[in-house]
Amino acid sequence: MTNQKILNDIRILDFTWVLAGPYATRLLADFGAEVIKVQPLLSTETDDVFSEGYYNTWNRNKLGITLNLDMPEGIELAKKLIRKCDAVIENFTPRVTANWGLDYGNLKKIKPDIIMVSLSLMGQTDPRKDYTGFGPTVHAFSGMTYLTSFPGQPPTGPGFSYADHISALYASLGLLGALEHRRKTGEGQHVDISEVAAMKSLLGDAVGKTKPAGNHSKEAAPHNIYPCKGKERWCAVAVFTEEEWDGLKHALGNPDWAGDKRFTTLAGRMENRDELDRRITAWTKERTVEEIIAKLQGNGVPAGMVQDAAGIAGDPQLRLQDFFIDRPDIGRMVDASPIKLSETPVEYSLPAPEPGRDNAYVYGKLLGLSKKEMAMLKEKGVM
Repeated sequence: MTNQKILNDIRILDFTWVLAGPYATRLLADFGAEVIKVQPLLSTETDDVFSEGYYNTWNRNKLGITLNLDMPEGIELAKKLIRKCDAVIENFTPRVTANWGLDYGNLKKIKPDIIMVSLSLMGQTDPRKDYTGFGPTVHAFSGMTYLTSFPGQPPTGPGFSYADHISALYASLGLLGALEHRRKTGEGQHVDISEVAAMKSLLGDAVGKTKPAGNHSKEAAPHNIYPCKGKERWCAVAVFTEEEWDGLKHALGNPDWAGDKRFTTLAGRMENRDELDRRITAWTKERTVEEIIAKLQGNGVPAGMVQDAAGIAGDPQLRLQDFFIDRPDIGRMVDASPIKLSETPVEYSLPAPEPGRDNAYVYGKLLGLSKKEMAMLKEKGVM
């Protein structure tokens, strides 16, 4: 094992906000990339406790500067910083960076081998490129909201911004690929991420060919969420094979109804899934979720607890996998990096920056501005 960080010679200028962009740069910062997060002078990202926790989660290990891009002096400082960086990443609609003169065409003039990563709802070339939206918008446009609904009911979609996480992973991998390309050829690139296209790529041909099925599956029965004893206590059960079906029957005490010919094959269980769900519900609602999970898993049946935030925080499997960081200086009960590298492990060295925390280092050391120059820029409202 070495103390060398795998990305410690990479510097990234980060114009991103909310989740998709900041998660992409956090993944890279965790492995040593020097990520300089650009914030407006009056940040609205930490107006309340929830927002502060949200911001801190996605922006650890980054440097932070303030910069007013509505002023010509701010644009000039951004251009000077770009000359010092390997990559620039942003997640605005395409018109924003173009209006600043910081689109890829202009960035290449500033630094010919620069890499730019852009995340937006529709991408840079789609006719709908100026559409704006967040994760739920991506879910809807991609078809995911429809597919994750229940038959005959209004579209619901997942309860969190799944598409933002996916787009962030695409962006970080795209940036790494562009860095490798530059290492081999000396050429920069513009990595254009359409968040809708990224989400569609994971849905495959399900869009247009599959109807909403709620918690049911085309490959398993039973396959559902069942109420358990207590308030808002639920368990998930999925039976794919005959061996798992035998295990379920054994866990239930081999009730007479389980021998009904309607349930002896997977096809039969699929056809009679509503009756099957009623039978299993009658069993689960009389028992605690912990009792049910232990009994089902003990008989080889895939089963799990439907957890709230407190349950996730205490989950023994997540604890075993070091899923959480619990450090007052970095974050309390926030997710660790999902990527484990044996020779160059992740390090958590910096909390998320408050606005302007690293102005002196970035503007003074990297750009060589004097204290007098920085004071003048501060007085003018540039930083």
